[in-house]
Amino acid sequence: MENSGGIPKRYGYWTASAMVVGIVIGSGVFFKADNVLSAAGGSLPKALLAWLIGGMIMVVTAYVFSRIASQIEKVNGMVDYFEAAYGEKAAYLVAWFITVIYYPALVAVLAWVSANYTLALMGWTQGLWLLALAYIILFFILNVLSPALAGRWQVSSTVIKLIPLALIGVFGIIHGVVSGQTLESFTRTAKGLSVQGGGLAMATLSTAFAYEGWIIATSINAEIRDAKRTLPKALVTGTITVMLIYMLYYLGLSGVLSNDAILEAGDQAPVLVISRIFGSVGGSLLTVFVIISCLGTLNGLIMGTSRGMYSIAARDRGPARGFFGKINSRTGSAVNSSIAGFLFSLFWLMIWYGNFHGWWGGFMDVSELPIVFLYSIYLSLYLWYVRHFREFNVFQRYIAPSLAGIGSLYILYGGLMKEMVGPFILLALAILGAALFFDRKRN
Repeated sequence: MENSGGIPKRYGYWTASAMVVGIVIGSGVFFKADNVLSAAGGSLPKALLAWLIGGMIMVVTAYVFSRIASQIEKVNGMVDYFEAAYGEKAAYLVAWFITVIYYPALVAVLAWVSANYTLALMGWTQGLWLLALAYIILFFILNVLSPALAGRWQVSSTVIKLIPLALIGVFGIIHGVVSGQTLESFTRTAKGLSVQGGGLAMATLSTAFAYEGWIIATSINAEIRDAKRTLPKALVTGTITVMLIYMLYYLGLSGVLSNDAILEAGDQAPVLVISRIFGSVGGSLLTVFVIISCLGTLNGLIMGTSRGMYSIAARDRGPARGFFGKINSRTGSAVNSSIAGFLFSLFWLMIWYGNFHGWWGGFMDVSELPIVFLYSIYLSLYLWYVRHFREFNVFQRYIAPSLAGIGSLYILYGGLMKEMVGPFILLALAILGAALFFDRKRN
């Protein structure tokens, strides 16, 4: 069966659910653990509260989108929703944002994180950026040559990535209760840290990267069988599962390492936990699982990135619509759209590289700022949602979008305190200006 755009409906509930869980659970839960604790002033209760608030924001936001998804099914989930709400021009700008900024920026960060853990496993000290580039190339090729295989990798990597989280959660909590480390972590704040203004909001923003990615599942909306029923179910069950897993994991982490030790270990904290419980071999094995976890998320992001320019061309907008709207008859993939996504990813990899080499005079955190921008966009969709869906009950129509809107404002508040948020906004506006130029040229 094929949709009007020519891409076959090849994915069911399990692939959609695996995409939600698999994209969200990736590098963020591993390399943002110390960032959350640091932003919370070294306080475990405050850090756990940030994880809980971030998870609740994700779940309620996904619930609102699940209600919209139950009514609208076209080519590219979120873009379709904005088209229904505010017309083709608004949908085009949103599509351009997620295609040129959101997806490829997160692809660059995930490739870098995957390469970091790979180097740690192999004991290498050189080649970080070349390996990150190699990972991007590898998974773009996979999605171009075999979209079905990329979908199967998404399911299998999701199952694999749950193993280290479950091990750390279960054994860490048991260890913490027996040794008394859990009680100590709850009662003793890390030394040398104090909560800055907006500390809880900043900590919640750090969890936002770990919780982000579920919206990308809507990008394969046109390729999901019975999408109006399948996608909403996958969004809600997937996000709730992620929140519960994260809370279990973070409690396990704090049952083995003190707050000071987590901050000192940084990104290597999960490896250190497993090494203490199962020995050095267990630590190395966990690192393999962490790498697979990160690569599973990277693949899911690239699944969305590859379809970006195609979704724009399918609406007869943007540059070279005939070129980007082509579907390969043999693989069923949008090859030219994938090439564009690859080039956008390289641009953001350069931005990320520049952060570590002092190019910008500050750190432009593209792991979080695009998410802040996205949540600000959600606010306009919630207003339309309340006005439009009169058939929904009180909770669905008023309470859920109100809670989601409060969550978006909270994320926005934390984002405005980030370093170089101004330059990022200017860059994003310039990129959106290019979208208007190409659209004007079309007209």
